[in-house]
Order: sequence, then C-alpha cells, then structure tokens
Amino acid sequence: MHTSESDWTGSRLSLTRQGSTAIVRLFNPPHGYMDEAMESELLRALDTLDNWEDGRVVVITGAEPGMFVRHYDVAILQKRSQAMIERGKSFSIERPVPRSAIHLCIERIENSPLIFMAALNGTAMGGGFELALGCDIRLAQNGDHQLGLPELNLGLLPGAGGTQAMASLLGTGPALFNLLTARVFSPQELLSAGLISSCSDDVMAEAMRLASQIEAVPFRACANIKKLVRNAPRWRHDEGMTAERTLFCDCMVDPMAQPLMDDVVSGKRTIADPPTPHKA
Repeated sequence: MHTSESDWTGSRLSLTRQGSTAIVRLFNPPHGYMDEAMESELLRALDTLDNWEDGRVVVITGAEPGMFVRHYDVAILQKRSQAMIERGKSFSIERPVPRSAIHLCIERIENSPLIFMAALNGTAMGGGFELALGCDIRLAQNGDHQLGLPELNLGLLPGAGGTQAMASLLGTGPALFNLLTARVFSPQELLSAGLISSCSDDVMAEAMRLASQIEAVPFRACANIKKLVRNAPRWRHDEGMTAERTLFCDCMVDPMAQPLMDDVVSGKRTIADPPTPHKA
C-alpha cells in the first residue's frame, strides 16, 4: 500500500496515508494518557491534513491493542489545579478561558471538509472520548472496554466539548443522567445509546470499508453535507434551509456528480445502490 513521503511518527502519534484516507494512531504507553505532547502532535497532524489536496477521510484510532486514549493525565490536571489555587484564581463565564490545544483540535475537526472517523479500538474516557465525540462518525470494537465521561468522579466536568456533544447527541435528560452519574459505557451500550454507529470485532476493517465507500462519492457533496449538519444546531431554520438548497445546487454543477446520475438514468444501478468503491 502506497504511503506519502510526508507521513511521520512522533512521540504520541503516527500519521500515515493510504490513497485518500489518512490514519492517525495515538499512543502513550504504558497508560495511554492524553497529555500536552499528544495535543501538540495532533495539531501538527491537522496542519498536514489541511494541506492535503487528495484527502477525503481521516481515521483516528489507538496504536496499542485495547487502548484508544484512556483519559487525560490526571497528574497534569492536579498540578494545574494546585497552581490555580495557589495563585488565588477564580473563574466566571463572563470572563471566558481561552481555548487550549485540544479545543483547537476538536474545532478544526468540526470545521474541516474532511470526514473524520473515530475508530475506538479500546478504552476511551474523559478527553479521549471527547476527541471521539468531536469526530463526524464513531465506530467501536467489541471488548471489555470502558468508554465515557466520568470526570465528575474527580470533582470535575468534561472540559473539551463533552457536555455540549452529549446534550446534542442524546438530549438534555439523558445527557444530564449520564454526566451526573459519571456513567462509563461498554461498546454495546454506546451503540444502544446511539453514541456510535457500529460495533464490530475489527473496528479498523470496518473504518476502512466505510472510508472506501465515502471515497467513491464526490468530495463536494460529502463536505457540503458535513457543513450543513454541523451547523444545523447553530443556524435558524430558515438559514439552514437556505444553505441546504444553495449547496444542493453547488453539488448539481459538480462534474463528479454527472457520471453518477448517468448510471441511474441509464439503468446501470438504482439510487439505492452505492457507486463502486475505488480500488486501492
């Protein structure tokens, strides 16, 4: 399989590209914690992917069996907490705290035209699970893995978008229940709750199969769908409808759409049949 010469491996992740799909593998043995180095290298990976003209899909997974990202390193959080207390710091939403690297990473994932998939190959709690929630699609692997946002057990709350994502995905009541009970899910429980799209015995095989399906359809349509869905909670209804019909026409003039419509008009396949994925 061809990989790009600009792919790289750092101290916390590796970036490889296969065709139009990039794979970001996270690691920090032996515990699998997220830390400043992982945040920094993830930003670097996103910088690389921003300039990737042939890119379509990014799969984020764990490099070690059974481990996506355990959670953010609590020892780091404790030191930050002690330093804030010693300095007499106090906080109010009227004086917002600036975004840190993990917030920038998740914001860039949300705004990127690339489709980001979290392939949860193992344990993912706290900041690791929030990174997955920031992705467009989440898949999980069967197993005895812990997944969720149990920050309340530290006297904290999810601080990288977790409260907002859970409320958006589950609704107010279920989100409050899960966060106020510090619930930890199994992969199958995540599937039942609707927080992931599939649960399989080989999550990377499923992710690459889905990536191949996305690669077979026009980039413009996928990017426009992501833009519309991501912004739906923020736009007024009329704004969303206006954007949708405008971007529908944008897809209509995409030359890549013409042969796909021709296939259906000529009877080669129906609208329910996906195009044939590209061969690697």
